[in-house]
Amino acid sequence: MMINLPALIFSLVMGFLMSLSITLVATFVRIGAGDSFFSVWLEMWAVAYPVAIICILIYRPFATKVSAVIIEKLTGPK
Repeated sequence: MMINLPALIFSLVMGFLMSLSITLVATFVRIGAGDSFFSVWLEMWAVAYPVAIICILIYRPFATKVSAVIIEKLTGPK
């Protein structure tokens, strides 16, 4: 299976934004806004970002198909 450039760029951008946001909130909830917040957050983000990219590349085709089925059920066949 070959990954095209738009799908790869989408995965990089979406992975960056989602992993940054989720690790920010999760780190804040877990340790609060203490002195070590930014170092812990960046450490967690450095792990989450590559995982997010891989997950987006793997799950995007499936999520696209499921979304299409849901939309068809909600709006009726074309």
